[in-house]
Amino acid sequence: MDYTDKISLLEQQIPFFNSSLTDCTICPRDCGVNRLAGEKGICRVTDQSTVYSSFLHQGEEPPITGEYGSGTIFFSGCNLRCIFCQNYQFSHSVQGKALQDRELADIMLSLQAKKAHNINLVTPTHVLPFILRALLIAGRKGLNLPIVYNTSGYEKQQIIDRLAGIVDIYLADIKYYSSRLAQNCAQAPDYFEQCGHVVMSMYEQNRPRYVDGIMQKGLIIRHLVMPGQIEDSKAILAWISENMPDTPVSVMFQYNPYYHADRFPAINRRLSRYEYETIRDYAETLDLEGWIQDYNPPDDLAGVYFEQDI
Repeated sequence: MDYTDKISLLEQQIPFFNSSLTDCTICPRDCGVNRLAGEKGICRVTDQSTVYSSFLHQGEEPPITGEYGSGTIFFSGCNLRCIFCQNYQFSHSVQGKALQDRELADIMLSLQAKKAHNINLVTPTHVLPFILRALLIAGRKGLNLPIVYNTSGYEKQQIIDRLAGIVDIYLADIKYYSSRLAQNCAQAPDYFEQCGHVVMSMYEQNRPRYVDGIMQKGLIIRHLVMPGQIEDSKAILAWISENMPDTPVSVMFQYNPYYHADRFPAINRRLSRYEYETIRDYAETLDLEGWIQDYNPPDDLAGVYFEQDI
């Protein structure tokens, strides 16, 4: 991959993202805090990226994982902060190591040296200024892997537009269709309003390209099926089928009632087999491309099992 154009785009976009740190409106929360002065918004991260873990991930979707694994970096903090989050120990409490930009760049280059197929940035939105600066450093030192933007889907249109040519692959969640459910679980009633628009932009921005079965450009949509929310899942899958039927979809059944899921009895349990079979069968009727996870997949798919190694 030729990084010459990417380096140029990074140089153009970094000043905008740097300036956003003094009045942060990077995501739909529009907290407006001065992160350079130590003020904290929803994401709880100020003037440095904080990384919980990085490794060659063997559990992502096949065209991302490949033979050697996806070079995955889990960032601490989050702008969505779902109450059932499987990564709660670092998405909510911001555990991890604060890194200088050059240290983050070194992690990217180390993953490339280990034969990673890509650099997979998990929950990147709130730390974009630091990521882009690190990508510039790493690019100048020889990083040449596709960049995966692994997001909750709660994004701003203008931010995704600014990532054109920098991000190669979008690995995007569509979590909620109902504004009520999004409010109850993440205090984000505008979730689908924002997510639907930006996922369409991701689809149009990066048309799919593969080399030897490994995705180099494109979009993969993930949807985590939640207990008691069959109609919400059906609405999301139908929307994908209507708007981007050729996009691979990963239908996930690994939900566990982590963190504060007990605040809402409807989601304070695992999925029933009836719920699994209903959504599985519905997804198959839509003839979507992608993957359907097994019922009750292994627990170690969940983030609480990732060990901190930074």
